[in-house]
Amino acid sequence: MTSSFPSLTRALAEALVNVLWFIDGSEDEQMDPDDAVKVLEGVAHVVSTLPDDQRQELIELVGEMAAAETDPARREFLEEFPEGFGLIDDAS
Repeated sequence: MTSSFPSLTRALAEALVNVLWFIDGSEDEQMDPDDAVKVLEGVAHVVSTLPDDQRQELIELVGEMAAAETDPARREFLEEFPEGFGLIDDAS
C-alpha cells in the first residue's frame, strides 16, 4: 500500500483537520457541545505553542489544503484555521 501523502507531517495535518472539521460541524446530538469546545480549545493551545518554524509549516500545509479544497464550507474552515487555532495573531 502506497501513501498518497508526501510526508508524515502532511498526513498528520490532514488527519488533524479532518477530526477538527468533524467536531466543529457536529450537532449537539452527535457530540456534547462542552466536550467539543474542550477538544477544539485543547488543539488550539497545543498548536499555538509550537515553535515558529513548525507553526509556519502547519500554516503552509493548511494553505495548500485550502487551495485544493472543492467544498466551499471546508475551504472556509481551512482558510480560517490558522487564526482560529492560534497559529497567527488576530492582527497578523
